[in-house]
Amino acid sequence: MPSLFIDAERLRDLNSGLGQVCLHLGHELVRQRPDAWDVTFLVPRGQTGIFGNSVNYFEASWQRKLWIPGPSGSGKYDVWHCLHQDSAYLPRQSPTKLVLTIHDLNFLERPDYSSEKKAGKLAELQRKVDRATALTTISNYTAGVVREHLRIPVSKPVQVIPNGVAVDPAGAPTVVPDALSSLAESPFLLFLGVIHPKKNVHTLLPLLEAFPDYRLVLAGPDGHPYAQHLREQAQKLGVADRFLMLGAVDEAAKLWLYAHCEAFLFPSLSEGFGLPVAEAMTFGKPVFSSNLTSLPEVGGKEAYYFDDFEPENMAKVLHDGLHDFGQNALRQERLRKRAAGFSWPNVARDYWALYKGLMNPKS
Repeated sequence: MPSLFIDAERLRDLNSGLGQVCLHLGHELVRQRPDAWDVTFLVPRGQTGIFGNSVNYFEASWQRKLWIPGPSGSGKYDVWHCLHQDSAYLPRQSPTKLVLTIHDLNFLERPDYSSEKKAGKLAELQRKVDRATALTTISNYTAGVVREHLRIPVSKPVQVIPNGVAVDPAGAPTVVPDALSSLAESPFLLFLGVIHPKKNVHTLLPLLEAFPDYRLVLAGPDGHPYAQHLREQAQKLGVADRFLMLGAVDEAAKLWLYAHCEAFLFPSLSEGFGLPVAEAMTFGKPVFSSNLTSLPEVGGKEAYYFDDFEPENMAKVLHDGLHDFGQNALRQERLRKRAAGFSWPNVARDYWALYKGLMNPKS
């Protein structure tokens, strides 16, 4: 019986993109599991059973980084999938076939990282790439960056398998959650994601001057000092009364925000995929995004793009886009249709094809 090991340890942070990848891909891999395969998940403490009783589990710990027993005492797994490139859990046994998924190389763009630190992280990732049997990325952009900065032999091609979207507009609360009650009073523009300098959110604040009838809502973890910088900038611009940072929100609040925002704004400087863009499109909302890194792959022709971050130019893009969206009755359906192409069933199907191909390379 072929055996598959999946590192889903990042379930420990379900508010993160990686946590959501582990959750939704894990469920779909189990749903599509061929009868002949034995599957084991590495999960955080307390998460044993999250994918049902038909699979096996190990809970993550520092000891597990040193040794994870193979199935049924065999000593090794046939296929081992690291769902992200920063995993500290790697197979010690040979000849396990290692699948390594690379989400991004965003650290290369970080101004707070020295050249030495970037080189060290690249070298660490190169060692994992050298060990891997197969490499996947979540966007064509990331695949290009990987080929540019890492040594990838011709015998080890990079397969692009985009992430899926799991939000369901039908699950949005029909009644405004208590924590969001003030948002029912006036229209708002939404950003959803971690509050971090690479998200470039400060460029949105001047839009409140150009659009005095709107509020700007930011939803996402806001522990970085950048969050305080945003509050101070809002005060300086005189728009603090229409600027709201909610911090991390639960699933119900997230769905309500998507369902009731006037538009979704995402001026990010660097993304491996850009899941919030696809989620907003699922709700048929007009999306205004930067045109950088992977984001045009997600938004396609249906999103509106900021070509630069000058306040006047951004305001014009938003004004013209909202007008165009309001005049085009088909826009909403085209957005939903594009978002539907990012499907977790499709992602799991592609991974099962990869796993089986590694076991039967000539088939």
